[in-house]
Amino acid sequence: MTSKPAKQTNKTKPQSKSAPLNIPKPTFSSVSKPTTPLPIRLICATRETQANFMTKTALGRSLATYPWPVELRLFADNKAGLPSVYNQALRESVAEPAVLVFIHDDVYLSDYFWADQVRMGLETFDIIGLAGNRRRVTNQPAWAFIDTNFTWDTRGVNLSGAVAHGKDFISDGVTVFGPNKQEVKLLDGVLLAGLSETFNSKGIRFDETFDFHFYDLDICRQIEVKNLKMGTWPIAIIHESGGAFGSESWQAGYAKYLAKWGS
Repeated sequence: MTSKPAKQTNKTKPQSKSAPLNIPKPTFSSVSKPTTPLPIRLICATRETQANFMTKTALGRSLATYPWPVELRLFADNKAGLPSVYNQALRESVAEPAVLVFIHDDVYLSDYFWADQVRMGLETFDIIGLAGNRRRVTNQPAWAFIDTNFTWDTRGVNLSGAVAHGKDFISDGVTVFGPNKQEVKLLDGVLLAGLSETFNSKGIRFDETFDFHFYDLDICRQIEVKNLKMGTWPIAIIHESGGAFGSESWQAGYAKYLAKWGS
């Protein structure tokens, strides 16, 4: 505001359901405790077809080169709002628990060990992201800004994390907001990760009132209400988009957000 069975090769192929990519399906005991590590499942919606996803999106191109096993729950040809498809993935995860990574399709995964970083981050926090704000102020219009004039909050003090931007695997530059591994009140929705059990046990769902803008601020408010810990974690990505702050659709989302939370 920044996701078929695979052949026996090192290349990851897309899928339309949450079938494993080069990873055996985890087994669970009678007390639902995993006997193997939970798989990491990327949740991604794209307007591209499933056939084009791997070659025409930043995330698909990243996964095509990724040699380690992960799952991909891809919503191809998508026209629904992100909260709707994210909630579908959450419902599916009740029967198939996983480490869930909600991610935009215009993200290059630059970190070869991003999956390990996700697991490590979730040993410290309940929910992790790449950039966020350690505080929340009245009528805040975005995680990084403190007013509708889009005044930046203080980098290195209140802001945390780093994100690169660009249109290819080599970024145009990295924006450093502040130190990583900080507990925060708000996270950018370009990448959000947490255990499926964290969401499902607390009854946390994305609000489908929002189609795109403000779904991330809203889910952070819900997570805060449930007394869960959110934090930033150092995972290198390149995001193709810089956001659409101030657009007509953004203004509509902001009005819905204020109507729901009051500030």
